[in-house]
Amino acid sequence: MERLEAQVTIVQSDITIIEADAIVNSANKTLLGGGGVDGAIHYAAGPELLEECRALGGCKTGEAKATKAYNLPATHVIHTVGPFFGFENGREPELLASCYANSLALADTLRATSIAFPCISTSAFQYPKDQAAKVAVASVNEYLKANPQSVIETVLFVVRDELDYNLYHALLQGQEIDLSKFSQ
Repeated sequence: MERLEAQVTIVQSDITIIEADAIVNSANKTLLGGGGVDGAIHYAAGPELLEECRALGGCKTGEAKATKAYNLPATHVIHTVGPFFGFENGREPELLASCYANSLALADTLRATSIAFPCISTSAFQYPKDQAAKVAVASVNEYLKANPQSVIETVLFVVRDELDYNLYHALLQGQEIDLSKFSQ
């Protein structure tokens, strides 16, 4: 039986209200909560998430680890640590791509058919939004093409602002992006 192509889409929303088999947390290396998406996910999931994360012993940049989702409308939270832009000796694109590939591979291991990603590393870790969006879309497409056995049917990019929405929308339409054309 031939596998149907996964649907890759975008929505401007709050990742903590997304119903998916797995949502991805843009975490810090401790996995013990922080600001932004990480803090929002920990808050919405409840204190049990923090307890489970303590047992994981942290996470290296580019890697991914999974927990239950507790009070979130997802089944799993996949925690990944993105690179801090300008502090990875030029390896930022490779490490960011690893965040997406490792999260998708872990989702497959969990038999998750749907996964939702936030914009990894673009807030506190200062990765330029346009560059991060290019890495995200390319990484997801590469993973899905290289893994025809994947059970993933839906990949959702969940963004908070209009600029991110427009960047991802353009990339998903196969367009080149030029920041001067987008509202900041």
